[in-house]
Amino acid sequence: MPDTITITDDRTGKTVTVPITDGVFSSAAIRELDPNLYFYDPAYLSTASCRSEITYLDGDNGVLRYRGYPIEQLAEKSTYLEVAYLLRHGDLPTPAQFETWRNEITHHTFIHENMRKRFVDGFHYDAHPMGMFVSSVAALGTFYDDAKNIKDPQSRHNSFIRLIAKTPTLAAMCYRFSVGLPFNYPDNDLSYPANFLNMMWKVGDYEVDPVLERAMDILFILHADHEQNCGTTAMRVVGSSEADPYSSAAAAASALYGPLHGGANEAVVRMLTDIGSIDNVAEFVESVKRGEGKLMGFGHRVYKNYDPRAAIIKKSAYDVFEVTGKNPLLDIALKLEETALKDPYFVDRRLYPNVDFYSGLIYQAMNFPVEMFTVLFAIPRISGWLAHWEELLLDKEQKISRPRQWYTGPGERDYVDLSAR
Repeated sequence: MPDTITITDDRTGKTVTVPITDGVFSSAAIRELDPNLYFYDPAYLSTASCRSEITYLDGDNGVLRYRGYPIEQLAEKSTYLEVAYLLRHGDLPTPAQFETWRNEITHHTFIHENMRKRFVDGFHYDAHPMGMFVSSVAALGTFYDDAKNIKDPQSRHNSFIRLIAKTPTLAAMCYRFSVGLPFNYPDNDLSYPANFLNMMWKVGDYEVDPVLERAMDILFILHADHEQNCGTTAMRVVGSSEADPYSSAAAAASALYGPLHGGANEAVVRMLTDIGSIDNVAEFVESVKRGEGKLMGFGHRVYKNYDPRAAIIKKSAYDVFEVTGKNPLLDIALKLEETALKDPYFVDRRLYPNVDFYSGLIYQAMNFPVEMFTVLFAIPRISGWLAHWEELLLDKEQKISRPRQWYTGPGERDYVDLSAR
C-alpha cells in the first residue's frame, strides 16, 4: 500500500492525494482543495507546527531521546553541560570541544551588579521566585548590545553561553532575596550543579555533597528538553517574530509558570501531604475513581506508558534519601503507585507515573521550597528552549507564527447610539 492519503471535498468532488512521511502529511493538501478551509485543532493535538531534529518522543512505548541518544544512557553517563552542548550542536562534544564549552559557561556565571543591587531590590519582599526569575531573564538581554543581533552566529553563541551560565545565578539570587538571605557569588571552581547548590545554600561553612550534586545534574538532564511542550511552543512562537533569545526565553518561562505546566510536581507534593498516611491511600484512590479528586503525577499528554524519566528519578531518589534521610512522603508515594498500577481503572486508561511524581520529593528532601520547583525546571530547560529557538530561526520553511481562528461571534451589526440602548 502506498504511504499516501486521499482527501475528497464532498461539496465540490475535488480530490487531492498527498504523501505521508513518518505519520505526517502536509496541510497544504487542505489549501489545495480550498484555500479558505482550515483545521479546527484546539491545543494543537493533531498539528505538527515544525520539523525538528532535537528530541524524539514515542509516548506509546515510553521512549525519549535527545538527538538520538536514549535518555537512560545520558542520565547514567553524561552531565548536564554535555547534554546542553548536544542539544545545541547536534552531536556530543569531543574532549577539546567540551573543555571550551565548559570553560565559557563557567566564566560567564556572574551577573551585572546593577541586576543584583537595583533590579532585584525593586521586587516586593515576598515576591514569588518564579515571577522574579521570569522578569530577570527578560531584563538580562538589556545588558548586552548584541542581544538583538540574532542573525549573527557569534552573537547567538554569546547568548547561548550567557543564558545557560547565568540562569542558575539568577535562580539562586531570586530565592535568596525571597527569604532575606545575602547573595552568594558564583564559585567558578565548582561544577555547574555544585555551583548552583552552593549559591543556594551556602551560609558559613558549606560543602556540596557529591551525591546531591550528581542528583541535581541528573534532574537537569531529564528536564533539558521535551519536544513541543507549552513552554517550547511559546519560545518558538515568540522567536518566530525574530525576538531576541532573552525575551523569547522569558515568554517560555512564563508558560512554564502556569500550574498545568511547570507546577505539576508541586501539586504532587501537596496531594501526598493531603493523603497524610499510607492507610489513606486506598480511600484516596477510590475517591479519584468516583471523580472527587485528581491523581497528580500520573498520566501525560504524550506518554501512554511509563514515563522513562520517572523510572530514572525514582532510582535517584533513593540515593538522595541516603544523604538527606527519607522523605516521609515517599512511603505514601510508593503505596499510591503500587495501588494505582494494580487497578484496572488506571491501567485501562494508561495512566502511569510521570516525571513529576517523584521529582518533587527529591527537591523537598534537598530543602527546596515548593515555590522553587518551577524555577528548578526552568534552569535546565533553557538549553532546550535555545536549541529550538535557533532551529526555528535557521528553518527556511518557518514564518512568523500566525494560526487561524474559527470565528463564532455575531454577524454584522449596526451601531446603536448610547442614548438609544
